[in-house]
Amino acid sequence: MPGMAAKVVITERQQQMLQTMAFARGCPQGLAHRAEIILLAFDGFTNEEIAQKLRCERHGVGIWRKRWQRAFSRLTVIECVEKPPALREAISEVLGDLPRAGCGGKFTAEPIARILAVACEPPDKSGRPVPHWTPRELADEAVKRGIATSISVRQVGRFLKGGGASAAQEPVLAQRRSQGRGGL
Repeated sequence: MPGMAAKVVITERQQQMLQTMAFARGCPQGLAHRAEIILLAFDGFTNEEIAQKLRCERHGVGIWRKRWQRAFSRLTVIECVEKPPALREAISEVLGDLPRAGCGGKFTAEPIARILAVACEPPDKSGRPVPHWTPRELADEAVKRGIATSISVRQVGRFLKGGGASAAQEPVLAQRRSQGRGGL
């Protein structure tokens, strides 16, 4: 026989926030999914019923119920003392992913920016007989120039696709704001 599921209690304002999060198009999918778990738990559904309805694991439903239960009193205080954006942020924090173990990115912003700068140069300037840079050519050139002692072709490919900023702890390139110039 399964154990007792954590009882989920929510206030009216929390319910409104959770409903907005669960069904808003702009809300990250994981956050929306977890908001829906809490709403269904509050409506009295069991972990098994929620898992079946949302096509997820029963164990995961239990984890989110427990996390909500532990945070409920803190959320209620925030709701009573702070403005609505603070409550939304607190709910997002409760339903958000916890930091994961593991090492950080190997490359900082500087080498990523240098690799991207090389990608902006014509390959023939570096003596490369190719019409445009490939991740393999860029990886070889980064090692040749001493930007990195070693770097995989896949890693260079991630940098080129815009994944560099998530690999490093700081932004790689400044973001240009469009100021009513037709998106320029």
